[in-house]
Amino acid sequence: MKLLVLLSRFPYPLEKGDKLRAYHQIRQLATRHEVYLVALSDHAVPDEDVQQLAPYCQEVHVLYNHSIRRFWNLGKAFLTGKPIQCGYFYSLSHQKKIDQLIETIRPDYIYCQLFRMAEYVKDKPVKKVLDYQDVFSKGMWRRYERAPWYDKPFFKMEAKRVARYETKIFDLFDHKTIITEIDRDLIPHEQRHDIVVVPNGVDFDTFTHDGKEKNYDLIFSGNMNYAPNVDAAEYLCKDIFPHLHVEFPNLRIVLCGANPSPRVKALESDFVKVTGWVDSMAEWYAQSKIFIAPMRMGTGLQNKLLEAMAMEMPCVTSTLAGKPLVGADKDKACVICNTTADYVNAIRHLLQDEQYYQNLASQGNQYVHQHYDWTAATQPLMELFQ
Repeated sequence: MKLLVLLSRFPYPLEKGDKLRAYHQIRQLATRHEVYLVALSDHAVPDEDVQQLAPYCQEVHVLYNHSIRRFWNLGKAFLTGKPIQCGYFYSLSHQKKIDQLIETIRPDYIYCQLFRMAEYVKDKPVKKVLDYQDVFSKGMWRRYERAPWYDKPFFKMEAKRVARYETKIFDLFDHKTIITEIDRDLIPHEQRHDIVVVPNGVDFDTFTHDGKEKNYDLIFSGNMNYAPNVDAAEYLCKDIFPHLHVEFPNLRIVLCGANPSPRVKALESDFVKVTGWVDSMAEWYAQSKIFIAPMRMGTGLQNKLLEAMAMEMPCVTSTLAGKPLVGADKDKACVICNTTADYVNAIRHLLQDEQYYQNLASQGNQYVHQHYDWTAATQPLMELFQ
């Protein structure tokens, strides 16, 4: 079967959650289908990155976003009431190219990742699957709640627009997918329960325990220019760390991930390391004792949490990040915290009780192996295309 996969970003390198999901799903889909990849990009994609996808794709097409055209489309989206991010990613020239590819390839299915790309194919007379991935309207409302007063009008406007658009496009696709049941139940459509849950997985060949020497006590990872990660990094360093520093004066934190914003860079000190882009996240996990993800914004499943568990690290996170985990045994896989005091007590317990540390690390590792294998995770998506 021919599958045309349409993405808003080229799925390599794997520094963002949507790219990670797309990359591993393409690898799985290619075992049964012919995959034709079309991905947008704000910059030139190196040949070596394209080659990472070449073994799994019949064709790879990269459509470049030009800054002047992008600002023009943002203005059009604002005036027409569409979500601003739809305007950011939409281009009439891209539309013409995608139309040509659909005519040439004649795909049996179009797999469209994220609602922001739906505008290109929503009216095409081809069977279509839309991967909502997360419920972005809820994410916008959470950003609205924590935004400074001067940003609140924008996030409120965008949250309303996204919710309307998530509802509008629902009936224009044959099938819909999403990462977690939690997000599925928040999609603003009365038939939301028809959405198929397709979870993420973990690359266990990459993320595996290797017993390296520990140079850091706490690690938090992710795209450090993404607002929920910036907020979590500041909360960790400004609210949680000062309490721990009193008892553990040598405690060290590493904030590991691409594109650190100025706010994240400002957190660097003798006790906090900001890495920026790293070639291997697994190596930094291996150097750290405890993974902490004090998320207060955002939606969906935190891939970094699964990867840390696979590395046999004890994990401490928030209710927001922990709730999407599946299975009755998830309560034993990591520590869920609601307050600053909860985080401080959890880290203290792990640093002082070696047996507790080892038990939590082992339980988390067993849990993620049982529930988050990429082959099994992608199976519901495979069944849709059949």
